[in-house]
Formats: sequence, structure tokens, C-alpha cells
Amino acid sequence: MTDLFAPLSFVRGPALKNRFMLAPLTNLQSHPDGRLSDDEFNWLTLRARGGFGLTMTCASHVQAIGQGFPGQLGIYSDDHLEGLARLAAGIKAAGSRAFVQLHHAGMRAPAGLIGTQPVCPSADAETGARELGIAEVEQLTEDFIVAAQRAERAGFDGVEVHCAHGYILTQFLSPETNRRTDLYGGSLEDRSRIIQDILWGIRARCRENFTVGVRLSPERFGMKLAEVRTFAQTLMHQAQVDFIDLSLWDVFKAPNEEEFKDRPLIDWFTDLERGDVRLGVAGKIMDGATARRCLEHGADFVILGRAAILHHDFPLRVQADPGFKAVSLPVTAEYLRNEGLGPAFVGYMGTWKGFVQAEPA
Repeated sequence: MTDLFAPLSFVRGPALKNRFMLAPLTNLQSHPDGRLSDDEFNWLTLRARGGFGLTMTCASHVQAIGQGFPGQLGIYSDDHLEGLARLAAGIKAAGSRAFVQLHHAGMRAPAGLIGTQPVCPSADAETGARELGIAEVEQLTEDFIVAAQRAERAGFDGVEVHCAHGYILTQFLSPETNRRTDLYGGSLEDRSRIIQDILWGIRARCRENFTVGVRLSPERFGMKLAEVRTFAQTLMHQAQVDFIDLSLWDVFKAPNEEEFKDRPLIDWFTDLERGDVRLGVAGKIMDGATARRCLEHGADFVILGRAAILHHDFPLRVQADPGFKAVSLPVTAEYLRNEGLGPAFVGYMGTWKGFVQAEPA
């Protein structure tokens, strides 16, 4: 199936109207205590109205000490429920499926932001993070599961568990950052144990038709492509997830590791035996042709970040013009404001090299 506008069904939960998913994007717009702001509500619901079949929140932290950046949307307290419920209703009213990404920054949580020492599977001298005890790992597992239940109570269609980009679940997966010798370290099976426990817990305690996905990244942060490929295959065979979201940075680039360079990164995953588990890809998808090419290579859906920042209605534009390409960079701050980004988000995009034009002196 290579039609970007064909519906996409999951084993559990409602189908998507098309093959476009909004990437979980850091935007710095929520209140300091993690409650939803109007700016974040507007940014996300505008994308839902712009035709995205699935609208994902930014990474939403499941513990207060898991906060990775200022203005992050929280899901670690019932105090967040009112805003989350408003957001879920707003996204769904626009005809999109509403999802929360569940996150914990681990050693990447700035001590100055969280007010305490960050935590990690193993102590990390560079960040000053301390090692989690067994009871703390069990509590972290529980807090991911409870956060999924909170998302369900708020009215979301599902959650995505963030196991990518060097955050805490990647820190467990990576042999570079996980040097534990207990049941949570050592073999790939043991390093992935916490993720498996979280997924089985969500399945056991959320409704049967609650959709669950996982985000993985096969490169950087000490990850090895072969291990991520093996873990993705395990998840597909177990079928406790409904989709895997692969963050590839650049979908069609050659892998970093020499032994895998004979084909593009996407192809090392689309050939897996996925059964009924759907596979999405993210990474430099900036036009309709590239999105279609992803499906031609075997992906089930595409996940848009930069293109969605630049065009709130990217799916509708591609539907009207299959050759549509995102506007060239840099763009003005005013352009981004017109695309529904609040002041904090516009300021953040100004830190991305070459994204925002410098204001005249």
C-alpha cells in the first residue's frame, strides 16, 4: 500500500484516516508545573485540523525528575488531567487521533531544572547522574504505566513510549550507558527488561482497544543497529505494541556502521517480519514524493517534524498537490507565528541552525 491517504488500521484502537503522524516535538510552551498552556493547545490542535491522521504531544514526562527541558508538558500528576483532557478532546474534534508520548529524560534531565541530581541506569560522571536502585527502577516502571492510565482517563486514543534519542529507556538499552550487573543490565534481553515490563503493564491495566506504540532510534547514544533491529523484531513477534515509530534522522541515508552501508537505513527495518505491527519512519521527510517513497520502501506511515512545523496543513497540501514541497529555510519568526507557534516555540526554533532568519538590527 503506497497511498498516503488510505486509512491505516491497528489491531487495537481506532484507525487513522491517512498515513501522516505529527512527530512528538519539543516546543517549550507548557507551564512550569507541566500543565498545558493555550499556546501548546493551539499548536497541536492546528495540526490536527491541518489533516494529520495522528497528532502526538511532545515528550511528556512521567516523573517530575524526568523533565528534560523547560515548558515540558507533564503527565506525572493528576494535576495535569484537566489540560490533557482538553487537549485530547480538541485533537479528536478536529478529526485526528490523539496520542501522548511518555518520556523520562534520565541523565539528560538538567539538575538546575529538576532541582536534584538526575538519575540513570548506571552512574554517569559527565552529567553527574546517579545510578537507580532496584526499587527505583520498579517505581519508574510503575510511573510509566500509571502515566498511560492517566492518558487513557484524559481521553487519548493511545500512547507512545519514548525509547529513543538517549533518554532514560535508551540509556537502559545502550550498553554504553547501562553497565548494570543485575536483572536490568548485561544482555540485550536484560537491558530491555524495563521496556518490556512497561509495555506489559500498560496492556494489563489499560482498556483492550488502547493503542500502544514505541519510538526507537537505531543510531547515536551508544545504540547498535543490529541490536535495535533485533529488539524491534522481538516487539513485532510479541505483538504487544501496535506500532513502532523509527526516528532515523534521515530515512534514506546510509547507516553509520560500515557493515550495514549497502542499503539505506529504512530498509534494515522494513524487511522485518512485522505481522500486524505497523511501522512508521521519521527523518527529513519534507515533500510528498519522499513521503510516498517511504511507503514504497515498506513503511506503513510517515512521521513529520520540521515539515509539520513549517506547514500546519502539510497533509492537506500534499493531498491537493502530490508534488508539494515544504518551504525553503530559513523562514521568518512572523512566518512561524502564522503557523501557530507561540513565542517560546519560535524562540526555540531560533536555536536551530539556519531555521529562522535573523531579525534586522
